[in-house]
Amino acid sequence: MQLGCYKALTFDVYGTLIDWETGMVNSLKPLTDKVSTHLTRNAILEAHAYHEASTQRQTPGKIYSQLLTVVYKRLAEEWDVPTSLEECLTYGRSVEHWPAFPDSAEALAYLKGHFKLVVLSNVDNASFAHSNKKLGVQFDAVYTAEDIGSYKPSPHNFEYMLENLARLGIAKEEILHTAESMFHDHGPANEFGLANCWIYRRHNQEGFGATMNPGDMPSYDVVFNSMTELVAAHKAEVGFG
Repeated sequence: MQLGCYKALTFDVYGTLIDWETGMVNSLKPLTDKVSTHLTRNAILEAHAYHEASTQRQTPGKIYSQLLTVVYKRLAEEWDVPTSLEECLTYGRSVEHWPAFPDSAEALAYLKGHFKLVVLSNVDNASFAHSNKKLGVQFDAVYTAEDIGSYKPSPHNFEYMLENLARLGIAKEEILHTAESMFHDHGPANEFGLANCWIYRRHNQEGFGATMNPGDMPSYDVVFNSMTELVAAHKAEVGFG
C-alpha cells in the first residue's frame, strides 16, 4: 500500500502515542504495593483492561477521569486491599502524568507536513489536553469519548468521526486509521471498511496488555512496530533524504 494515497491519519492516542501502560502501572503503585501476592506487569494491565472495558460498556456517558476512579475501586476489591476515595480520585487524575512514547512528538511533527492529523480517543477533553502538550502538535480535529458520549469499540465513535470528517472534506477512502489496539480500533475499522495501520507497540511482549483480547484477530493493511518506522516508510516512499 502507498501511504501517500491517504489524506488523513486518524489516531488512537493511548497505547499508540502515549505510553499508557507505563503510566497505569506507575500510577497504580499505591494500590499494587499493598497486594500481598506478586502481580506481574501483564496481570496488572489485564485486570485493568477488564474493569475499564466493563465500566465503559455499562456507563458509556461517564467521562474517562471519573471512570478511572471506578476502575481503581474495582481493582482494590479484586485484589482485596483497602483504598480510599482520595486514592481513587488521584488515579482518576493520573492521565496527565502518563508519558508519551519517545518517538511520538518527532513523528507527529513530520507527519503534520504531509497529512491531516486527527484524534479518536477514549478519553476526556481535560486529560487529553495534558497529553497533547507532550505530543507537541496541533491536531486538525480531536474527537473524544466525552464529546461522543460512548467509548470505542462502539460504532457510534467511528460514525461520529466519519460524519465530522466528511464535513471537513475528508472521505472515508482518504483515511488511514492508525492505532495499537485490536480491540478498540482495528476491529471497528474493519467493520467500517477503513484502511488501517497497526502500530504494534507490544511486538516484543505477550498478550494484549491494557486492552481486551479482540477474539478473532482483525485484519490490517500495514504494520509498524513504532511511529519511527511509519515515518521511515513514508520518507522512503517520497524519496526523502
